[in-house]
Amino acid sequence: MNQPTNFQSNETGVANAPASLPRRQILAGSVSALAAAGLAGIGTAATAQTNPVVPKPLPAYVGWKDPNSLIVHSATTIETKRQAFGSGLITPAEQLYIRNNLPAPDSAILADRDAWEVAVAGVNQPRTLTLRELKSIGLETVAMVLQCSGNGRGYFPSKPSGTPWQVGAAGCVVWTGVPVRWVADALGGVSAGMSFMTGTGGEKLPDGIDPKSVIVERSVPAQAMTDAMLAWEMNGMPISLAHGGPLRLIVPGYTGVNNIKYIKRLAFTAQESEARIMSHGYRISPPGGKGDPTQPSVQEMAVKSWINGPGTDGLPVRAGLVQIHGVAFGGLHRVATVEVSIDGGRSWNEARFSGPDLGRYAWRQFVLAARLPAGNFNLASRATDVAGNVQPQGRLENAGGYNNTSWADHSVLVTVA
Repeated sequence: MNQPTNFQSNETGVANAPASLPRRQILAGSVSALAAAGLAGIGTAATAQTNPVVPKPLPAYVGWKDPNSLIVHSATTIETKRQAFGSGLITPAEQLYIRNNLPAPDSAILADRDAWEVAVAGVNQPRTLTLRELKSIGLETVAMVLQCSGNGRGYFPSKPSGTPWQVGAAGCVVWTGVPVRWVADALGGVSAGMSFMTGTGGEKLPDGIDPKSVIVERSVPAQAMTDAMLAWEMNGMPISLAHGGPLRLIVPGYTGVNNIKYIKRLAFTAQESEARIMSHGYRISPPGGKGDPTQPSVQEMAVKSWINGPGTDGLPVRAGLVQIHGVAFGGLHRVATVEVSIDGGRSWNEARFSGPDLGRYAWRQFVLAARLPAGNFNLASRATDVAGNVQPQGRLENAGGYNNTSWADHSVLVTVA
């Protein structure tokens, strides 16, 4: 249905909304509001993603992806451009980010996907199952946000080591596979005293070094099994090698590193893995410090949102009525509300959700209709989940640049002409 276009301003400067839109979703920009927006603080990182300095070609193993939607940081770290998220709900595989801790295995492992094997331990009847056997146990589908632990690292002024991700180390994807709890039940249930679910990846390890120093092996609380899945399809297609095919452990609500690619062993354990990526890697360490087992591990995601358009491609937006849109998610909790600011957080207006609700682990699209005059605007969004957690203004300073949910960091300066 077409929206009316004949808007008139009232004495407050807020545009009169058409009947098809709630009034609270129409936000006006006056000359004074624009001046305030121009004065609002914004880091240089907020616009850096729209102007990557040196475009790089895609590595061969992801040559099938859309190069115009991606920023290549390295062969194993590739980011989705903010503007490439568009206004859709599901992130196409061709646009989804890449973050691999080790090089992908040889593509020969995909020659007979159903023959892939995963050893299941810490259950009363431990055994090795083929993918073919897993498919006979059960079938489910879940939509969820997949996000690198370091997404937003590029906004840290301390410049932590690691890829300077902005918003693009994330995506909302649909996984199909068998729930882990069904697999455990088929094998007699989880053994007593097992506090963790530990996944081990099947990447080829370098020769001549201690496997525990490089192996991708992560432990999460055993209760994560409730919604975890051994998945063989992503967005309705067999999982590509780049994204962990033929079989990947999916742990909804947890950061990407805990969603183990090429999973070859799934174990319920009494203790966390002793692999270095678990014991020392992905820990919330103080600035300047190093990770160790006493520090919090990077696991559950927290409430977060950001704006994807308009104007995030660096091109001017036409003055007048615009639809400010973005995405919001709550990690382990469903998103309840999202607010949008055009003046860097000085004032807020509630946005509306658009598109379908695909469940507690998926992100929600939000939109706010706003009338913007010519000038510069600092657009920000702030989400609240159903547990009452509010997206914070500031980041949690830490040595690894992990878990940045700051709405101020994720704001974006756009030009209206």
